[in-house]
Amino acid sequence: MRIVIAGGHGQIALRLERLLAARGDEVAGIIRHAQQGDDLREAGAEPILLDLESASVEEVAAHLRGADAAVFAAGAGPGSGASRKDTVDKGAAILFADAAVRAGVRRHVIVSSMGADPTHQGDDIFDVYLRAKGEADAYVRRLDALDVTILRPGMLTNDAGTGLVRLEAHTGRGPIPRDDVAAVLAELVDNAATAGLTLELVSGSAPVSVAVKSVAGN
Repeated sequence: MRIVIAGGHGQIALRLERLLAARGDEVAGIIRHAQQGDDLREAGAEPILLDLESASVEEVAAHLRGADAAVFAAGAGPGSGASRKDTVDKGAAILFADAAVRAGVRRHVIVSSMGADPTHQGDDIFDVYLRAKGEADAYVRRLDALDVTILRPGMLTNDAGTGLVRLEAHTGRGPIPRDDVAAVLAELVDNAATAGLTLELVSGSAPVSVAVKSVAGN
């Protein structure tokens, strides 16, 4: 498979790139800064230099054409203001999905956030973030041309992955190592039977492959 990842230099994305490259997939990651390219190459991914806050749909689509799947793993990140929650967590997610439609890439996986909700109330930065993620998720779910799976991890940690997770429509809050999020994403990309699902993810007792097959119904 050829898989293009938005937010290619993120902590989860770099882990995912290593997993996908190791299993023989062709991986490309979209990055904003040229100096990030070496980290992607080291992970086995092709760097694509493109700013999703200023690129057009057609510019993004040009890099998606020929891909088998697209993964949105970009985020404004901690310390960013409310305006970038709107331009990255919402705007870039919508742009990337529209570009996937334009490029004819049906399989689409989104890294969202537990608690994301377009009707979330509040004016604190995290409230704005949850609302932006929720609005993006709602928009992408409406695109009939995409087979979308939305993944909403719990509290992200840098602990070593265990390979044991709980993956359900509603799990309740809990921690999850980034290693295990990446492992779940790698399985979701491969399993189009999870299309249409919005899934929460925390640490648990089920092996990753078993958890994904369970929610996919196989």
